[in-house]
Amino acid sequence: MRYSEAIKNGFQIINKSWQLVLIQIAALFVSFMGFFVIVGFPLAIAFIIFGLDFTEIPRFHDVLRAFHEPSALLSQYFWLVILVLTSALLYVLAVFSLGVFVFGGSIGVISHSMRERTEGFSMKLFLSQGKRLFFPLVGFTSVMGMIFVALAFVLGLFGGAIAALVSLAREQEATLALFLGIFFSLILLLVGLILILIALAVTLYGAAALAIEGYGPVRSTQASLRYLYKHAEAFYLYCIAFGGYIIISFLVFFLGYPLKFIPLIGPLFTVVLQFTIHVGQSYLGLVMLATIFWYYFMTEGGLGEDSNALKTADSLPTSENSTQQKDISESQAHGQEEALPEKGPQE
Repeated sequence: MRYSEAIKNGFQIINKSWQLVLIQIAALFVSFMGFFVIVGFPLAIAFIIFGLDFTEIPRFHDVLRAFHEPSALLSQYFWLVILVLTSALLYVLAVFSLGVFVFGGSIGVISHSMRERTEGFSMKLFLSQGKRLFFPLVGFTSVMGMIFVALAFVLGLFGGAIAALVSLAREQEATLALFLGIFFSLILLLVGLILILIALAVTLYGAAALAIEGYGPVRSTQASLRYLYKHAEAFYLYCIAFGGYIIISFLVFFLGYPLKFIPLIGPLFTVVLQFTIHVGQSYLGLVMLATIFWYYFMTEGGLGEDSNALKTADSLPTSENSTQQKDISESQAHGQEEALPEKGPQE
């Protein structure tokens, strides 16, 4: 399957379900406003309860010095610290839950659009897919989070080994230490970049297996690893899609950056540009997801649990046609058998 065909179908799927872009922007706005509701308001109320004056903050010359004595600060504002930490934790959980639900609904709609090409977007479908994939995505995110932590730990070990090697070489010769430091740092950077790209590809194709095949978190990760091992071209497609996403985002930001230096209307242009960039990034991100999902669906064939109904529905017309053809062939053969004895007496 050609990459251009997958990218084309990715654009078609998102253009048909363009409401997903608006949902992404709405989720971003809700997350931004949620910070003031969950963290800002309780913090302001706590400041009022404890009698702290906001106008005195600029005259606190010993604010940094207070952090050198955290015990005294915690004993004086213990409940304020507990309130801030609780609010921050609640905000992180709320944003994480909202993000997982929106992502689950989005990939559910994308996978459904690949099966039912004639059906469009509906809010009922989005909510049902978000509910269906919420807890599997939470588990899958936890699994991939542990993989990323392990990857960071391994890269940290290699970084420490390189630093120890460079320090030993510095005792012998400074030029050799400089060469080894640059050489091994570039190798570590290249290896780290490749490993991060592989981990991101495993994440996206694992999400595809989760949404399309109906696998669990661990099985989706295993299916993604097996799929990338058998289809190396799928990893190249992800690199192309991800690279295009980064390049287009950078070009839009680079071309619009000088607009903020325009007198008077520059700040307004900056606000409009930032909003446009967020909309474009949401659209391109969904297109990248749809491209990856489409390629996975077409190359893997949808062999999971949730695709059995689709396979059965697709096989019914073929079975009926084969049955009809079998009946026709049997009737023709029976007719020929009846016609053969009539030729004997004539000869």
